[in-house]
Amino acid sequence: MSDDARRPLPAATEQALRTAVDAAREALERTDASRPLDALPLLRAAQEHLTSAVDEAMAAVLVAEGGTIRTAGALAGLSENAVGPRLARTTLLGAYGSEAGRVTAAGVERARYDIEEGRHRPPPDAPDRPLRFRARRSST
Repeated sequence: MSDDARRPLPAATEQALRTAVDAAREALERTDASRPLDALPLLRAAQEHLTSAVDEAMAAVLVAEGGTIRTAGALAGLSENAVGPRLARTTLLGAYGSEAGRVTAAGVERARYDIEEGRHRPPPDAPDRPLRFRARRSST
């Protein structure tokens, strides 16, 4: 998509991305590699902030740049199936997720339309929790 065809983003989206990047940078700057015990929690915090930044950037690529879920996932090094739940945690697309907690192509299209019409929905009030691995079945 050319610069002329880019869709404007809500200010909250750019702010969320900037805040996540700044928080990750701050956590990394406080990390002392010579003290791994102290470094580990800071590295984990940086990782969570970077994950949030990646999610916000994927949402921005989809809405402002006209990208696809597959393309955004590939740029982030994720499978297409991993993108939907992550988009549902973003400020830009959080309100456009399904009951299952995923944003689909239809949700992205709706968000694009709403932004063009000046009716972007704010994200739902939900705790921002990182995704966690859950085993499908016990290994015993």
